[in-house]
Amino acid sequence: QVQLVESGGGLVQPGGSLRLSCAASGSIFSIYAMGWYRQAPGKQRELVAAITSGGSTNYADSVKGRFTISRDNAKNTLYLQMNSLKPEDTAVYYCNVDIATMIRDTQYEYDYWGQGTQVTVSS
Repeated sequence: QVQLVESGGGLVQPGGSLRLSCAASGSIFSIYAMGWYRQAPGKQRELVAAITSGGSTNYADSVKGRFTISRDNAKNTLYLQMNSLKPEDTAVYYCNVDIATMIRDTQYEYDYWGQGTQVTVSS
């Protein structure tokens, strides 16, 4: 069993900042790619940013230069620093983590989602 717990969402004014966290716990052998997605009302879920186990990152064009994704492998935690927030950033943000678990000497890899955290950018 693996659990992902997100935190850090909230209400912020345009131009403000928030930092999201996603902590993984449970039967973890290794963590591979990690990412943040968001879903606004009436829209499809979209990738915001992703980071590989080696630290390579990629971002949606809409957040480049404003958001920074990072990970702390010792704490099994993913972060998203969001600066210069805009009203169009308003959405539920979800973390997504690719985790390997060892069961009887066999490695199994699964994709897990966090519960989502609301980010609202409004004056």
